[in-house]
Amino acid sequence: MAFTPLHDRVLVRRVEGEEKTKGGLIIPDSAKEKPAEGIVVAVGAGAKDEDGDRIAMDVKVDDRVMFGKWSGTEITIDGEEMLIMKESDIMGIIG
Repeated sequence: MAFTPLHDRVLVRRVEGEEKTKGGLIIPDSAKEKPAEGIVVAVGAGAKDEDGDRIAMDVKVDDRVMFGKWSGTEITIDGEEMLIMKESDIMGIIG
């Protein structure tokens, strides 16, 4: 893939949610919500502060992250749907 996010943006691949509830019921596709978890595929270099210095990114490639339900913009790269979002849209790193 030849895509590099700019500044404080992050490219995320969604991970599929559970197929069953904790009680063992199978969730049909029509009732599933889009997962709010993903794997970081690429990160930008970081935003710049007022002095022009780079602010280091807290996430890195291969981190499993949780983000808000409506976070990011869906894009298609090499036929695969992904999300691009600002690092601030990510709520935390899982694991």
